[in-house]
Amino acid sequence: MDPSHRVRAILSFVQASNTGSFAAAGRLMGVTSAAISKSVATLEKSLGVRLLNRTTRTLKLTDEGATFLRQARIALDALDAAVDTIASGREAPYGRVRISTSVAIGQGQLMPIIPELLSRQPRLSIALDFDDRVVDLVRDGYDLAVRGGHIRDSALISRPVCRLNTVIVASPDYLQRQGVPQTTADLGQHRLIARRFLGGNVDAWSFVADDGSVTVLDPTDSAILTLSSPEALVEAALKGVGVAQVAVHLAWEHLRAGNLKVVMHHQHHPGTYEMVIQYPHRALIAPRVRVVVDYLLEAFAADPALHVPLESLTAYSA
Repeated sequence: MDPSHRVRAILSFVQASNTGSFAAAGRLMGVTSAAISKSVATLEKSLGVRLLNRTTRTLKLTDEGATFLRQARIALDALDAAVDTIASGREAPYGRVRISTSVAIGQGQLMPIIPELLSRQPRLSIALDFDDRVVDLVRDGYDLAVRGGHIRDSALISRPVCRLNTVIVASPDYLQRQGVPQTTADLGQHRLIARRFLGGNVDAWSFVADDGSVTVLDPTDSAILTLSSPEALVEAALKGVGVAQVAVHLAWEHLRAGNLKVVMHHQHHPGTYEMVIQYPHRALIAPRVRVVVDYLLEAFAADPALHVPLESLTAYSA
């Protein structure tokens, strides 16, 4: 197969995989469904493997097809990025950048800095989706994601931003009424505020003993209130509802203002959550995406709430 036919065959295969049918792929490429089917069949013959299993109604990737599709997307992205790179030598980056993030990070960290990004890069537009589920960046057409939590290993490029440490807090009013817990046994006598993730699991609280052993507390049984929103946990603690484990960056301003106090700081384990910027693995990253990633890393590095030293929290302990 000559190079030009190979490229068209690969494009036909990618579009058929993306759309789920030869007919839809044909409409996108301006050819008949029969032409798409023939191109894919020719590609399979040249590779010596079946890429798609066909029925009268559906197309389903084979294992070899799924592997080839991942590599084909990387190659096509590299071609797009190469074109963008040449164009960027003549003009500022332009175009739309689609970003996926959680509601908490989107409202708390991204929205305050997006206006400055648009001011610096007037030819960019940003499509920012708040979604607490973990999306498939390639399948769903996102350029990058800003994520927090336990970051799973994947084929995505991950640029670390910071650790998302947690701390146990309560309002001064609550502690005056109920007393300050000193041990995990004490917490059993307190009104706890728990966080339930969207998957249904409740966020556990971990404590480190003097001998280095770790105790895990499930707050479910003692919880007077269970919430899914991390911002709501902070709000409930501020209102004196009870004791909560919250992200340091969400509590930081309230700690500084004296509206929240840290409890059991030296026993509490801050967790292993982190915040990262992720984007698909590409041989070249498009200039419009690169400038956004660089700007976000710069802006996040300058946000003091994201980089609070754990030892400094002692000053805000009850």
